[in-house]
Amino acid sequence: MTAEDATQPTAPPAPPRPALRLPALRPAAFGARAKGARAQRMSRSPQYRDGQFHNRAQTRTLRPDPATSRGMLRELLRRDPRRKPSGPVPLVDPGTAADQAGLRLTWYGHASALVEIEGRRVLLDPLWSDRCSPSSVVGPRRLHPVPAALDSLPALDAVVISHDHYDHLDLPTVRALAAGQSAPFVVPLGVGAHLERWRVPANRIIELDWDESVDLDGLRLTATAAQHFSGRTLARDRTLWSSWVVAGPTRRVFYTGDSGYFDGYAGIGAAHGPFDAALVQIGAYDERWPDIHMTPEEAVAAHLDARGGLLVPVHWGTFVLAFHPWSEPVDRLLREAAARGVTVAVPRPGQPVDVDAPPAPDGWWRAVSAEVPA
Repeated sequence: MTAEDATQPTAPPAPPRPALRLPALRPAAFGARAKGARAQRMSRSPQYRDGQFHNRAQTRTLRPDPATSRGMLRELLRRDPRRKPSGPVPLVDPGTAADQAGLRLTWYGHASALVEIEGRRVLLDPLWSDRCSPSSVVGPRRLHPVPAALDSLPALDAVVISHDHYDHLDLPTVRALAAGQSAPFVVPLGVGAHLERWRVPANRIIELDWDESVDLDGLRLTATAAQHFSGRTLARDRTLWSSWVVAGPTRRVFYTGDSGYFDGYAGIGAAHGPFDAALVQIGAYDERWPDIHMTPEEAVAAHLDARGGLLVPVHWGTFVLAFHPWSEPVDRLLREAAARGVTVAVPRPGQPVDVDAPPAPDGWWRAVSAEVPA
């Protein structure tokens, strides 16, 4: 201490620094492992062996070594304005339900969509939380609000889940739908164990293997193949992943779920197509995981293989889950679709699309994109 210091009034002691707190984890969000009769049924699946589900082809999922992990973390933490919109994403109030005879698709953001098909309503991969994470304070956060409150949805005939990743299966959303709706949850094998832990009644859980269907009063839902993986913890592939066919008496919709491009789309088209429309994953691709998410060009190829009709892109625009620029997936999609003669609708979140009179893409995303398309 110097002489000058001694002449100064003594400062009050600094308040104790609060202890570091763990993120607000929701332990139940990790789900549960299948047991008993559910596990026995899973073991009989052609997709299941050695305690895990498998794709039909050999695939590479992201299992980076420590050096690669550090590099990816640095890249993810690097502030790149191109990965996010430069302004508010325009939203649309979905309004009222479709006519009984109509076919209408409403994208709420990411992979969440409502299929209104000949008087029936199917909600796909609903995610209404602010983050797709087991934590309420860390993890990928929304880039735009949900365009409609969950309790504003019409009465549903089914809630369909493609797989158990956090950006497709969300604990708070499931619990809210279990309390506020009476529709069954139609899910791939094993996912029912998560739902039961989250207090969804067992009689509202329908689990299907690939190529299995359920009929719900004029609505037929079929689980079809996909090329992906699953897991909510470090343990992987203990539940199945699926694409889905949603069929009414005369109209049909295909949803890819999350998937890499594979030759199974042609088989799905032959068995279940042609489709009036397809909801196709286009975002979160990277050369480091080429087999489990499609590029936009592969999405067009998958759509054509499946005999898809109108293409409505999903799995883009709501969360930063990869390193590509925010608007790149849809711009690349439109270039490839134009080259191959595919009709595309690119709705704003919440904007209903009449499949029989789809709006032409108007470039709304470019007004809030930090990247100018080439």
